[in-house]
This record gives sequence, structure tokens and C-alpha cells, in this order.
Amino acid sequence: MATVTFDKATRIYPGTERPAVESLDLHVEDGEFLVLVGPSGCGKSTSLRMLAGLEDVDSGRVLIGDRDVTDVQPKDRDIAMVFQNYALYPHMTVADNMGFALKIAGVPKADIRKRVEETAKMLDLQEYLDRRPKALSGGQRQRVAMGRAIVRSPQVFLMDEPLSNLDAKLRVQTRSQIASLTRRLGVTTVYVTHDQTEAMTMGDRIAVLKDGVLQQVGDPRDLYDAPVNVFVAGFIGSPAMNIGSFRVVDDGAQLANTSIPLDRGVLSKITAEDRGRITIGFRPESLNIVSQADEGAIPIKVVLIEELGADALAYGELDLEGEAKKEISSGAGEGEIIVRVDPRNVPRKGDTVWVSIRAGELHCFSASTGERLNP
Repeated sequence: MATVTFDKATRIYPGTERPAVESLDLHVEDGEFLVLVGPSGCGKSTSLRMLAGLEDVDSGRVLIGDRDVTDVQPKDRDIAMVFQNYALYPHMTVADNMGFALKIAGVPKADIRKRVEETAKMLDLQEYLDRRPKALSGGQRQRVAMGRAIVRSPQVFLMDEPLSNLDAKLRVQTRSQIASLTRRLGVTTVYVTHDQTEAMTMGDRIAVLKDGVLQQVGDPRDLYDAPVNVFVAGFIGSPAMNIGSFRVVDDGAQLANTSIPLDRGVLSKITAEDRGRITIGFRPESLNIVSQADEGAIPIKVVLIEELGADALAYGELDLEGEAKKEISSGAGEGEIIVRVDPRNVPRKGDTVWVSIRAGELHCFSASTGERLNP
């Protein structure tokens, strides 16, 4: 097993000026499951391919353990990669696919068979060893691809969106299998996904990238409770955080006829560049339904109810006149707020409900830089 270190690693594709990955500084502990997450084009797959040796590193270094592998061939890095499209040999049986890398390495047939059978048992693939990939389901093929990586006993597992080709139910089932399996094996794992729910449920730590730049790295709870900037706040969490830019008046943020109180420590960090405005965010579960008479109550006109059994979400618009309703946005769109409500007592479409933000659950960001202001 080994640690993984990106030391100011940068990749600039030929013909482009902006780096696909820029000065990535990231350390993965021995045996850790780290997830690289971000929107399409953020550089997460490029980072993984740099670690695998499939992309050049234009500046900086990549280390596996204490060994600088920046210029080492992929086959000599002692890593195993699981791809999005499985990459199985269609003319080979499951057993031959799983043992192919060992065969190339000159491992005796008896040892190959033993390791393949042990891995197949671990992945519940014993009855499929003599089948070819076309006779397997998508989930079974992905387990074969996992098995091919496991039999090699590498220092590091690399996984590039391995679940994106599976249906929703199978994806949930397989991600729990992958997470528990890698922890049982104790192998350092770097996992790439664009699905932040997948990242939150699988990773020991999560690294969030945007436009090739690392935004924040930490455990899932850290990223959820204390996002370092507006991008991380809006990206992490499902449904997304409600975020808006508001004018600062006296000791609060002005939302139409409602003032959202702000901490003095936050107010002291507002600079001239912010031009008297502040960006605030609050999660759907941070809103309480209150009466119209309550101080700080915000009117929401319900446009959609999403009932999820044990949970329910109300999607609504600010029930205000003029431009004020456009000051806020959420995963539902501009001018809309998402509220997590009691699934046994949901409002009806067209109703106006009044909500307030729970004390201590307000996220404050600079209007000019997007950086977090409160602790």
C-alpha cells in the first residue's frame, strides 16, 4: 500500500492556454478512499490520468509513496484502473479477463487461478467465471472490472466514474459494495465522479475541483457544514443550497421587507469591493415553517411538491413584488427556494408558506470573491 501526492501538478493540453489542471496540491493517505468531484470539464479525470501516467505532467510532480512517478511508464507504477466502460476483452471468459494482467506478468497458471477464484468469491462471481462479458449484466461486468484490478494487488486503485453506466438502483447497490470492499482490502483509492451524492456516501475525504483548480478538500461533513466558497456550497448537497446576493442594511441582509440578521464578525469582513452586498446561503432543511407574524418570516409561494416517502421537498418562489424574487437561486433555478417539509403535512401547490432560517445555519460569503465569511 502507499500514499499518493500531487505536488503542484499541472497539465496544459496542446493548443490550449488555460490549464486543464493547475498546480494541484493534494495528499492521499495510505489506505484512504479519496473522491475527486466536480462538474464536467473541471479536471478530475485529467488528474486521475496524470496519476495513472496516461497524461503528461507539464510542471510539478506526482508521487506514489516516496517514489516520484512523474516520468514513469503506466505499467511500472503499480496501479490498477477501473474505467467507466469496463474495458473487458469480449473474446475472453471472465476468468481470463480477471487474470490477464497476471498472465502478461508471467505469474504461474496455478497462482493465477487461485487468485482469480479468491477474488471471484469476494465479488460473488464464481458461477460466471466461464462466461464471456456479453452474457453478463452491466453490474456483473463492473464487478469483473473490479476483480481484474483486485487480483493484481496494486498499491493504488484508480476509478474513473465506474458506476455511470448502471441504472439508479444498481448504482446505489454497487457503490456500497465498492466502498466496503476497498476498505476491507485497505488499498489507497482515488475515485472520480461528477455525482456529489456518490462522493458524499463513499469518500473518506472529498476533493472538489472547478476549472482545474482545487477548491476544498475535507471529509463529507466538513464540506457540507462549512463550504469555503459559493461554488462548493452550491455543488455539495442534494437538493442544492439556496443562495442569494442581498443588500446589507444596518445589522442584516435586506430581502424585500424582511431583514436577515447577520453576525457582527461577518459584518466586519465586508469590504468596499462588496459594494454593500453579501451572499448568503441556507440549506432546505435549515428553514422552519412559521406564521406570517413571526419576525424575519419570508413568504414562499409553492409551485411544486416532491414527495419522497420519508421526505418531502417544497419548491417555491419568493412571494414578493419586483426584482427581489430574482435575488436568490437554488437547484430549482433563479428566484426559487427549496424547503424540506414534513412529509405527513405538506403544503399544496399555490399555497403561500412563511419560513425563517434557523439560528446558526446561515452561510455567509463575500459578494465580490465568493469566499466564506463566517466560521
